[in-house]
Amino acid sequence: MAASFQATVKKFLKAADQGKIPIEKGKPFEDLACFLFEQIPGISISHRNALNYFESEEIDVAFWNEQDPRGLKSFNAFLLVECKNWSTTVGSAEVTSFISKLRNRGLDFGILIAANGITGNPEDGDRAHHQVSLALASKIQLIVITRKEVEALKSADELVTLVKTKVCQLIASGRVWAK
Repeated sequence: MAASFQATVKKFLKAADQGKIPIEKGKPFEDLACFLFEQIPGISISHRNALNYFESEEIDVAFWNEQDPRGLKSFNAFLLVECKNWSTTVGSAEVTSFISKLRNRGLDFGILIAANGITGNPEDGDRAHHQVSLALASKIQLIVITRKEVEALKSADELVTLVKTKVCQLIASGRVWAK
């Protein structure tokens, strides 16, 4: 089963790597996020690339979480995931924008899947890391999952553990940790 899971992850990443323009790189990366989270018990896709009423904000992927005990039981019923398949780190402006999307929807948790992480240094808490720390004061938790971390996953159970571990690290240290 782990081999099949990892083969599917590699297939999506290969498709994302072969894209020539941003949409060709981004869509397979979003498809990967959908695959990963739909493997978690109780998680299903609610919406993709959804614009708000005013067409001023777009949500990459919104998941419905049935809060299955084998999945993400303690997490919100509605999970937002932002996907950035960039060749560089994601900067403060984009992180702040995602935090704003969470706040505008009354949510306190979000997941950013950023191929190369976010700008700054977790030890220094600067740049985009600073924005994540500031969001904690507003009771908004944002975790970052990198491509390297995705490539290391062997199952949905490992993804659940990764999410839980990252939330605990964020709350305990006030910082984002990504490998």
